[in-house]
Amino acid sequence: MKVAIVGGGGRVGSNAALCMQFGAVAREIALVDVAADLAAGEALDLRHGASLAGSQVFTSGGYELAEGADVLVITAGLRRKPDESRLDLINRNVGLFRTILQECRKVRLADDAVLVVVSNPVDVLTYLAVKESGLPPERVIGLGTLLDTTRFRSLVADFLQVDPLSVNVLMLGEHGDSMVPIWSSATIGGVPIASHPQGSPENLQAVTDLTRRSGAEVIRLKGGAGYAVGWAIRELVRAILYDTRSVLPVSTLMTGQLGISDVCFSLPTIVGRRGVLDVIVPQVSDEEKAQLQQSAKVLRETIEQVLAS
Repeated sequence: MKVAIVGGGGRVGSNAALCMQFGAVAREIALVDVAADLAAGEALDLRHGASLAGSQVFTSGGYELAEGADVLVITAGLRRKPDESRLDLINRNVGLFRTILQECRKVRLADDAVLVVVSNPVDVLTYLAVKESGLPPERVIGLGTLLDTTRFRSLVADFLQVDPLSVNVLMLGEHGDSMVPIWSSATIGGVPIASHPQGSPENLQAVTDLTRRSGAEVIRLKGGAGYAVGWAIRELVRAILYDTRSVLPVSTLMTGQLGISDVCFSLPTIVGRRGVLDVIVPQVSDEEKAQLQQSAKVLRETIEQVLAS
């Protein structure tokens, strides 16, 4: 099994490779990057740990290394310049992303390859990949709110002082400002989260606000996220390669779920070797449903702005 990471020399791509080294998730991991020396250094550093982690092949170079990949992960992206608008950044990243897609289409991937989009704005770029990658929609998956949900569960556990593995709560919709916490089905150890002594609406709102700020705070403190997103990518790639049928909040093309169509955003999704096996429409409160529909509207407006540019 082979995974190719476009942007593999960068912070997110290299951390994803490291997380996939734990447990030897893939037999071969190819780091594709225009920064050849950086990618070569990351591949060499990873190879140095093979005797403790497991038998894997790490390579670095150009797009030709993606040949035969079972999963193609795109992490490459641009950062916002000073005084640059969000839409300007989006347009620059869209231009870069389209160039990457063009290069990837020149390479013969595995016949049932799945494309995983991590670059931001992930929902917009996932939509573009559905339209322009040449792959069936079910084999294009954006990381979506899997990272937000991962952060959310960890922060809820911190706040309530419980084991993070006992927390089951989702962040759905856009990977961005309009993301929606689904408190109506949240549980700790199988019981409603409101049963916890600290599970008041005010406390839960505080954790939601903290989660929304978390990505920006990591960027402020250390320049960019890496570890948690690496683990989130590993979780998604593993579900694909091992056909686990894991239910993950990832970004996929909506086809009428909750009355939403023609955008990519995150709902609970059954993921396996063929990519998207099914999308589970969650039972949510009326307020949550309205918020999710508004989140989809925000994404649709952004997509239209990008396509018109």
